[in-house]
Amino acid sequence: MSATKQKTVYETVIGLEVHVQLKTDSKIFCSCSTEFGGAPNTHTCPVCIGLPGTLPVLNKKAVEYAVKAGLALNCNICDYSKFDRKNYFYPDLPKAYQISQYDKPVGEDGYIEIEVEGEEHKIGITRIHLEEDAGKLIHEGTIDFSTGSLVDYNRSGVPLAEIVSEPDIRTPAQAREYLVQLKSIMEYLGVSDCNMEEGSLRCDANVSLRPKGQKEFGIKTEVKNMNSFKAVEKALSFEVQRQKKILDSEKKVVQETRAWDEDLEETISMRGKEEAHDYRYFPEPDLVPLEISREWINEIKEDLPELPRVRKKRFIDEYGLPEYDAGVLTDTRALADLFEDAAAAHNEPKAVSNWIMSEHLRKLNEEELSPGESKVKGRQIGELLNLIEDDTISSKIAKDVFEKMFITGQDPEQIVEEEGLKQISDEGQLEAIIEEVIDENPEVVEDIKNGKDKAVGYLVGQIMQKTKGQANPQKANRMLRENIKKD
Repeated sequence: MSATKQKTVYETVIGLEVHVQLKTDSKIFCSCSTEFGGAPNTHTCPVCIGLPGTLPVLNKKAVEYAVKAGLALNCNICDYSKFDRKNYFYPDLPKAYQISQYDKPVGEDGYIEIEVEGEEHKIGITRIHLEEDAGKLIHEGTIDFSTGSLVDYNRSGVPLAEIVSEPDIRTPAQAREYLVQLKSIMEYLGVSDCNMEEGSLRCDANVSLRPKGQKEFGIKTEVKNMNSFKAVEKALSFEVQRQKKILDSEKKVVQETRAWDEDLEETISMRGKEEAHDYRYFPEPDLVPLEISREWINEIKEDLPELPRVRKKRFIDEYGLPEYDAGVLTDTRALADLFEDAAAAHNEPKAVSNWIMSEHLRKLNEEELSPGESKVKGRQIGELLNLIEDDTISSKIAKDVFEKMFITGQDPEQIVEEEGLKQISDEGQLEAIIEEVIDENPEVVEDIKNGKDKAVGYLVGQIMQKTKGQANPQKANRMLRENIKKD
């Protein structure tokens, strides 16, 4: 009787290619606007639609942003860089070639540090290079009642930084965290808004499996069409299991490009890729090589902001915040700035953190806004908490005040003053209201005297109702108990 064949244990190998749209006002080789959402083909000119006789002119700000991104990703910035023509035909590429970078990119040999399930991982970055974006195909259009594809060239020529990782990622969860960290870094730098829904951050993944311990890579597939971090993780998880089933059945994985179908929750074959494309790269003859001086690199380096992982550690050390709070608050630069401004105005960092993570983030989610789009300033949150601390308003009233702050951007003191929301702490005023409530509820008072202490809450509620929530609840509770004991 033959022994049962032992199942092979596989190691997953993932490499990511991320295209980050740089937040310049104009395109990389012409002065057309990069603004999202214009009518089709209105942000175009002879240069970006590839008309004969036009010449590209390099956008210096795009280079600056690429250098800044490379430095933040721990890359070596190359003194000498050049542009190349990447030749291929596709309807959204009007010149039939893309101006990109081949053997001399802006930056090389970087890394990102990530943490997944308490373990630190260092993911290498092969290169970061500049290139122009292609246009956009719209497949559901109709022309004279005939179905067909339409092309919008507004996006053609928009500057991209392509960031290529080493094949150091071993799980879909690591891939997701890599992207989270990369997005956060780009946002902190201000080089991109990284809006995946608008295509400002796009990711392709190369996935393969190999027997654990084997050095040679397995046959890879490329996965496209992933428009969220959740989709990336789900697509990679599916693809890993799909390849595992193929290998377990002693078949070969086919090298191909696959697309993630969000509705089916599976990857779908797009096209075969048995051999690498021959893009026939050659140096772009209309652009001189790019020489980046050490002086300029150092200037850009000095201007780098404190990056998210460093800022998170500082929030823990300097403000005494739990790791979870620090992670949430430093997720975006706008939210971290908001916290620091609020903490400067109110001396209890944990209270500031609690308010931002509960009330402020709740409102942002309800209104589908990013932290940078809020009208509320950090200073105003600190001042609101000061009003609670000095008993000017109650916590309940503070929530109502914050709702108005969020809508109007007004200072909390102004709202409290204009709407007469100051908390009633004057014992003379409270005494009269408490006596009135006691007189109106003799049975409840008797229950309290007989040991039903929970009934005190009902009477305090009556006091709050009569004062429209403005009575100091702690003081009202204490004075109510004292009055009942006296009777």
